[in-house]
Amino acid sequence: MKMLPLYASLLGLMASLAQAADGSDSYDLVARGRYLAVLGDCTACHTLPGQAPFAGGVSIQTPFGEVLGANITPDADTGIGRWSFEDFQNTMSNGHARGGKRLYAAMPYTAYTKVTRQDNRALWAYLNSLEPVRHPVETNQLPFPFNIRTSLIVWNWLAFDEGEYQPDPERSAQWNRGAYLVQGLGHCGSCHTPKSLIGGDKDDEFLSGSALQSWMAPDITANSHTGIGRWSEAEIVSYLKTGANRFDMASGPMAEAVEHSTQHWKDEDLSAVAVYLKSLGDKDQSPPEPLAQEDTTMRTGALIYEDQCSACHTPDGEGIANLFPKLAQAPLVNSRDATSLIRVVLAGSRAVGTDAAPTAPAMPSFAWNMSDQHIADVLTYVRNSWGNAAATVSADEVKALRDDMQP
Repeated sequence: MKMLPLYASLLGLMASLAQAADGSDSYDLVARGRYLAVLGDCTACHTLPGQAPFAGGVSIQTPFGEVLGANITPDADTGIGRWSFEDFQNTMSNGHARGGKRLYAAMPYTAYTKVTRQDNRALWAYLNSLEPVRHPVETNQLPFPFNIRTSLIVWNWLAFDEGEYQPDPERSAQWNRGAYLVQGLGHCGSCHTPKSLIGGDKDDEFLSGSALQSWMAPDITANSHTGIGRWSEAEIVSYLKTGANRFDMASGPMAEAVEHSTQHWKDEDLSAVAVYLKSLGDKDQSPPEPLAQEDTTMRTGALIYEDQCSACHTPDGEGIANLFPKLAQAPLVNSRDATSLIRVVLAGSRAVGTDAAPTAPAMPSFAWNMSDQHIADVLTYVRNSWGNAAATVSADEVKALRDDMQP
């Protein structure tokens, strides 16, 4: 006999709270778990727009195919209603779901393994306070042979290090909090760390930027040329809280992360992240030599920039703070991969609207009136002007992305 949804939800919540061993008040435990779900941006992979929260079905594109986010409501048949806390702990810490089923790293257990058991307990209490939603989801949509889960034994051996975050006694409490958030629930490396051929993180290039889903997740280390070394801690906090600062505006997958997650973080957690990020990477890495201004491509690009771009981004590339991003000495402009720049010029972009900054500026699409060569020329010019220095952009790169973006 199936239990009524409300009754099942109450039983799940009571069971979860009964398991809590830290003496916390039940309301406080659930409230803390709710905030932890925000820190982890669980909505991104487990909530379809307009559908019940955490009922799953979100498509996650990987280099090996598609997987779907699972239903993590406490529904007994299609969600996690039959799970114990230990089942959940195993999922978070070693990527094994109930019954020992091995999970794909699209569920970022490679980062979540760093989350403490105490935080997992609170997150578990919150999930069991949700309304159960009956929504069957077949998560594994991968083609053969990637759909064979036993292959994950080898993958985990090569690419996964299990274990909770261990604080660095040589660092401040604030730095350690930032490291815990970035490496753990924030799972920033899932997008911003380059990947190996098998899809594992290249740990020696942690947060130095990675291409995914036709975007470039930029370098967010303290490198002063390709990273955020020129950003102040306050500018990092502003970007995560409002979606914008003088250097950049969140768009694409990062806009979703700001909308659903980072704008809701506590200020002290945002500051801790800023402190941690500013400590990473080769801060004084020498930039390459820029392309000479006399180069034919640069001359053509300069004319296109003056005609199409300078009104908003200003003739000297300084932009207008919190309205039109600064292009001069901007990390995304200097990125080794120009994918995001090409995409924004082709498709346009609208910055994310947040509680702190609800009016979101936009950039129009130029795909309709600029050729592949013209886009390549103007981006090459931008990437080699006003203190910038980066590889040229080719018309073939623009064409490939234009074709890829066709419906």
